[in-house]
Amino acid sequence: QVQLVESGGGLVQAGGSLRLSCAASGRAFTNYNMGWFRQAPGKEREFVAVISRMGGNLYYADSVKGRFTISRDNAKNTVFLQMNSLKPEDTAVYYCAADGSPGLRSAPQRYDYWGQGTQVTVSS
Repeated sequence: QVQLVESGGGLVQAGGSLRLSCAASGRAFTNYNMGWFRQAPGKEREFVAVISRMGGNLYYADSVKGRFTISRDNAKNTVFLQMNSLKPEDTAVYYCAADGSPGLRSAPQRYDYWGQGTQVTVSS
């Protein structure tokens, strides 16, 4: 069992930046690939980024590539999402999730544990 708690969301203007954090339970944190997803009103949950267990492999959705950076600090059991050059279309509830299976996955159905979500609102 893994517990995940997101923080760092808020209201920002277009072009601004936010850094989201996801604090995980300390037990066997490095057993999990960690992903970020987002869900806007009326839309399905979509993949944003994923990072491998030791941080050596990264994968991003095309919509955020070059603007967002995922990272993790295993000593602190925390994964981050640095979001720069934010756009109104980035507005969503952002979730972190843990995947204990081998390989990087973008499908939300493949993730075993989820945080409560944090709201990100980007105004124009």
